[in-house]
Amino acid sequence: MIVARFSYAFKPVDRDRAMALLNQEVTAAREQGMEARLLVPLTRAPGGASLHYEVTLESLDRFETFREQGVGGQEGTRTWMRELSELLLEPPAVELLRVAETDDPPV
Repeated sequence: MIVARFSYAFKPVDRDRAMALLNQEVTAAREQGMEARLLVPLTRAPGGASLHYEVTLESLDRFETFREQGVGGQEGTRTWMRELSELLLEPPAVELLRVAETDDPPV
């Protein structure tokens, strides 16, 4: 299981528009059977990201497919990315994390 986390920096004035765009991606991922969520930091370090988006995927191949076609097909995804890019202060930080499998029961 892979968790992809995207951390974004936006101007405060662009936050609502950015949240609306990221919610489109959350909705698209959920419609395709993935677990996804938009995270809004309540506190953050100086220079920290203003919004985070996470999606849980079965494989890295699924990650590539979703990033290229996940929000309304290839053209819809390109349009979505252009709109989001106009609001970004810097490129997003992307982390790919593998979920550790353990035999321990959850606490």
